[in-house]
Amino acid sequence: MRKTCLNMIYELAKQDERIVFVGSDLGPGLLDDMKTEMPERFYMEGVSEQNIIGMAAGLAMEGFIPYVNTIATFITRRCFEQVAVDLCLHDLPVRLIGNGGGLVYAPLGPTHLAVEDIGIMRTLPNMAIVSPSDAEEMKSFMRNSVEWPHPIYIRLGKGGDPVIFDDSRPFELGKASTLRDGGDVRIISSGIMSKHCMDAAKLLADRNISAGVVHMPTVKPVDVDAVLAASDGKLIVTVEEHFRTGGLGSAVADVLVDANRIPELGVLRLGIEDRFPTKYGSQDEQLEQYQLHPAGIAQQIEDALAQRSEDT
Repeated sequence: MRKTCLNMIYELAKQDERIVFVGSDLGPGLLDDMKTEMPERFYMEGVSEQNIIGMAAGLAMEGFIPYVNTIATFITRRCFEQVAVDLCLHDLPVRLIGNGGGLVYAPLGPTHLAVEDIGIMRTLPNMAIVSPSDAEEMKSFMRNSVEWPHPIYIRLGKGGDPVIFDDSRPFELGKASTLRDGGDVRIISSGIMSKHCMDAAKLLADRNISAGVVHMPTVKPVDVDAVLAASDGKLIVTVEEHFRTGGLGSAVADVLVDANRIPELGVLRLGIEDRFPTKYGSQDEQLEQYQLHPAGIAQQIEDALAQRSEDT
């Protein structure tokens, strides 16, 4: 997914002279062709994330469309004030590309785990948040990213993720897509979690539980119509590789509360518990620890249905 995203910057830059790339101490060889062919539109700065946000803001004010890339925790947590004041306050068309959203950098521990990045970015006026499911959806999104007139935070997975995107429905910022129909439960997810939720829905079907899956690649602006349509089921479940607070689950809950459309059995938010991760390992190991793998998602939904049905 990351390679696809960066390659698309180069392809888009060939077609649009406004597009520039700004990186922060990234690996040698990255976008070498763009660097060679368009040196005036390729910038690789040092470990200075706050500086590159200000730099990107200046470029945007001069009519360019900067795509800025570094590790997700650094481009959100480390330079929050610059993102808020330099980009969002002036509503500039800068694209922030966060490598390793969620638990991707699990071997490096909590300093590199971007599990609050969506919550941070959601608080900022004018900021859009996009979390594609796979490389093909990333391509479709990137084609649509150029003319969006506001800042965007793009959350990247680790790459090599199974493709679930249907190219018959091109990406549209702010719109969700239904991956699977279901009556009892409506699961809303984003990023790589949507594939996990599809697999969980199949496990639930074997247990006579009908679960639909709605993929929400744009966390902000959230697709209000899709959320309200999901409220027709008995239970809405949100699944995210993020703290339960502030992310996709909170965005969905906000819509339901504002519209007074809580489903019969309420909302179940699945995600990372409210404490910093303490274990090192692989992304898959940490997902299993938080029961965000297909079997864990399915079991939590089955348990919630049983418990909440008894309570009502």
